Parts: sequence; C-alpha cells; structure tokens
Amino acid sequence: MEVPAAPATNGNENKGLKTLISLYSSCLWNRVVGFVPFNDSNFLGKIPIYFRGRSRKRRACLPLPLPSNSLQYSPVTTEASRVCDVLHDILEHIFSNLHNIQKNMQFWQSRAEGSNAQKVKFMVLERGPQAFIEGTIQLIHGCVAEGSSIKNICLSASAHISERIAILTNLRCSLATFLAEVYMEIDRFGEELLRDPENSLPSLLIRINGLFFKLEASVGHLHAMRQCDSSVEGSYSVPLLFEKLPEINQEGSQWTDCEIRDAINLVYQNLEKLDSYLSYIVAKHRKPRKVTQYWIRYTCGVVGLSVCSMWLIGHSRLMGSPDIDNWLREARDSTIGFFSDHVEQPLLSIRDELFETFRKRHRGMMDLEEVQLTSNSLHRMLLAFSEQTKGQKFPENAPDQEMLEIVMARYEKELTHPITNLLNGELARAMLIQVQKLKLDIETAMLELNQILRANEINFAILAALPAFFLSLVLIMVVRAWFKQDTRAEGRGRIARLQRRLLVVEVEKKIMQYRTFVDQGMEKDAQCVYGLLLYSLDRLYHAVERHAKATGEWQWLSQDIIDLGKPSLQTEHKLRVTARLERVYDCLLPSLKRQ
Repeated sequence: MEVPAAPATNGNENKGLKTLISLYSSCLWNRVVGFVPFNDSNFLGKIPIYFRGRSRKRRACLPLPLPSNSLQYSPVTTEASRVCDVLHDILEHIFSNLHNIQKNMQFWQSRAEGSNAQKVKFMVLERGPQAFIEGTIQLIHGCVAEGSSIKNICLSASAHISERIAILTNLRCSLATFLAEVYMEIDRFGEELLRDPENSLPSLLIRINGLFFKLEASVGHLHAMRQCDSSVEGSYSVPLLFEKLPEINQEGSQWTDCEIRDAINLVYQNLEKLDSYLSYIVAKHRKPRKVTQYWIRYTCGVVGLSVCSMWLIGHSRLMGSPDIDNWLREARDSTIGFFSDHVEQPLLSIRDELFETFRKRHRGMMDLEEVQLTSNSLHRMLLAFSEQTKGQKFPENAPDQEMLEIVMARYEKELTHPITNLLNGELARAMLIQVQKLKLDIETAMLELNQILRANEINFAILAALPAFFLSLVLIMVVRAWFKQDTRAEGRGRIARLQRRLLVVEVEKKIMQYRTFVDQGMEKDAQCVYGLLLYSLDRLYHAVERHAKATGEWQWLSQDIIDLGKPSLQTEHKLRVTARLERVYDCLLPSLKRQ
C-alpha cells in the first residue's frame, strides 16, 4: 500500500511548481499593468482578456442569494457588481454542466425502464451500423446454436445502461453538492459582499477554493468505479486536479489588488478545468446522437434520395429528355388554372355581386315586365273567349281563374268531336289559350329561379373558393404547428405549460426530500438534494421568464422563485409559495383546454 506514494508525491511537487510559476507570472503581469494609468482604479480592475475572451454567452439563471435591499449598494461601488459577476459565472457553469448531465441521465433512465424488446431494439438498431452488424451476428449465432441470444443481449443492454446511469448519477450528486455548498457560502457572505466587498471577498474565495478541492475528492473515485469489462470505449482522462490558492496572506484581513486578481483568475481556471473534465466524462457516457439513433431512417432516406436523383437526371435535359420541362409546364398550368378557378374568379364574382347590385336589379325589373306582358296577353285572350262563348260582357278585372274554367269547359266539350271542331269549332283557339297559359307558367318559374340564383351568387362564389380556403388553412396550421413544435418548458403550447407545472411539482418534492434528510441527520444527502432543488429552480426561472414578463407577473414570480432557494426560509413557507405558484401565476396555470 506504500508503493503508490512516490508517484503521488511527484505529482504534488509538479502541481506545486506549476502553481508557483503561474503565481509569479500573474504577479509580474499585474505589476506591469499597474504602471499603465487607468481611469478605473478599483480593486478588482479588469479580468484578464484570456478568460473574458473564452467566457460563454451569459444566460438568465437563478439569481444570487443576495439581500432583498441589495439595490441600495449598487450606486455606491462597482466592486460589488464585479463580485456578483464572478459568483454568477460560477453558478452558470455549474447549472450548465448539471443540465447536460441531467439530459443524458433521463435518456438512459427511459431506456432502463423499457421492455426487453425495446432494449434489444436499442442495442441492435439504435447504436450505429457497427452495433447493428454485431447484434445481427450475435442473434444469428444464438439461433444456430439454439442459445438464448436475446436474453444475452438484454443482459448486456442492462449492464450498458446501468453503468452509464451510475457514473452520471455520481457526477450529478457531486456537482449538486458543490452547488449547494457554494450557494450557502454566498448566502452566508451576501450582505457583507455588497457592503464591504474588499474585505469579505478574500474569505469567500478561500472558501470556494476549498469547495473545489472537496469536489475534486468526490469526483476522483470515478476511476475506481470503472469496471474491467466496461462498455465505455477508451480510458478516462487525467484525474481532475484543481489549482490551489497560494499560501500568501490567506489568513490576512485584506488582500492586495494583485492577490485578488490572481485568486479570481484561479477560480476561472478551475471552472475551465471542471468544464473540460465533465465534458470528457459526459461525452463517454452520453446518449447516442440523433444521427446514430435513427441511422436506418437516414440511410433509407439517402438511398431513396439517390434513386430519385438518378431518376430525375434520367428525365432531365442532361440526358436529352424534355419530361421534366413538360411536367413543370403542366404543373404551372394546373396551378394557374386552380388559382383562376378557385381564387380569382370567386373573388371577382363576390366583388361583382357586392358592387354591381343596381345593375342586376335593373335587369331583374326587365324580366318582370316580360312576364307581365305575357300575363296581360293571356288575360285579354281569356276575356275575349269568355265573352264570345257566354255572349255577355265581362268586366276588365275579371279573374283569370274564372275565365280559365270557362275555357276548359268549352275545351272538354269540343273534344267530343275533335276533327270537326278543330276545323269549324273553338278547339284550336282553346288549345292556343292553354299554350299561352303554359308559357306564362314557365316564365314565372324561370323568373323565380333566376331570383334564387342571383340571391345565392355570393354563396356559389364562396363555395368555389372553399378548396383554396381549406388549402390555405391547412398550410397555416402546418406552419403554426412547426413554430409551436418546441415542447420544452420554455415553449408556448399546452405541453410546454404542462412541463412548467411539472417543474413546480419537482421543486416541491425536492423541498420535502431536503427536509426529510435534514430531520434524519443525513447531511450529505441533504446537500445533494438541495443542489438538485437549486437546479430545478434554475430551470423554472429560465422557463417562466419570457411568459411572466409578457403578462407583467415577472417581478413577483421571480421573487417567489428566489425565496424558494433561500436556505434560511422555513419549509412550511416554501410549500405555501409553491402552492401559490400553481394557483396564481398565468404561465403556471393548467391549460384552458383541460379545464
């Protein structure tokens, strides 16, 4: 057990030498910079360009646990804002790494909860062509040898998934514990950081540096967890080794500008090392990429696209074929015809019906006059026939129905001797009167039908435009669905609203778990759960920000989320806050379609 001590000692010596060289080089650079006059001579100065240039774009995350009256310090000094920037960067890096770990963990947990058939499908079809060939060979070999090949694949899938879940769970717990400790330290030094940052920052930096080394110790045993028959390709990188603060004036009450700059630079160096280490470890245990998971679909798509491309080339001008030109011409003519028949002409018809009403009314009056002329002619014919038949004078306003009965009675009498009466009687005259009556009935029916058609011209034009309308509606729905396909908690749809409510449920569960672990004296587990609580609050903070600002609720909602992360707040009060979140704020209410 004593043999490995020598390499460790050499490693510590090399590490101390690198730290000493970095310290003196930084001090020398700061001395050179000190000779250059700056307008801003604050104690922090400017963070070196090396770290500012490589910093990531800042995103909205859970605010620092500073006092609620922190605004009264901001007009006085700018040192407080610079301290907040450093602490904000620490939290941002931790939240980002936790989110990356959580996404991959959720994927592997969903695969672990699947059935054996789903696990076999994942091992054979969703890990790339090489895994597909190996899995197929294993299945064929098992069928030939009459062995349980599917059972072996299920066992290897369970081992494959459980190994990744174990590593990612350990990483998440270590990082969540580190987050909780940093957040509590910031909460402990909060008011002093704003009131006297020059004296309180050194103590906080020393504490944070110590937390980095606790994180190094908690993550360092991942190498021991690696199994000899691990499915993870390659070996782990160099163990995580953070830079240590120099032993110069660590216990002093006040640091010089050079020492504070070096300490801040050291924090950023450690953050960069942490990011590099975690990105490497997570990349070894990450979920397969989309291209790897759906490589069969993509392969079929590429093959189909290649076949279609060859077919199109065979019918193109490149091969001397005019087929594509003809198809394009026909498609253009069909499109123009569809637009003309179902868009342009119906709109023109609606316009004519709306703006040419008076012209159509005039035309309708002329049709009515023609019918009236036929009616007057029939009346005169009936009147003359009735007077001649009865031998008496009828008034001018005699009803047509009465005279028509006289005509029909004479007509029936004349039909007894049709040939004789056709030549010498009144049969021909009676038949002509009936033809005139039939003409009047036809014209009256046509007039009514014409009026019905004219009254419904707008309806017919709308019916002709319905295909174009429905096509436009379908296109709008497709575009709207494409824009609202983001189902994350930041989205606008019903699923996104449900995700935000589930985040509140997750926060409430973490609060209860934290309280349970504290009551049972399980301090380590309580810190891990508290870090996961802060991560859930960060996700909730980021998810509701845009929606709450749009509805004007952001001022109160953000303060409630910050209160949920305060370590000193009682559990009962936090549970009341979570109940208020689900009951009051619009972006966290249930979907209206479910109500």
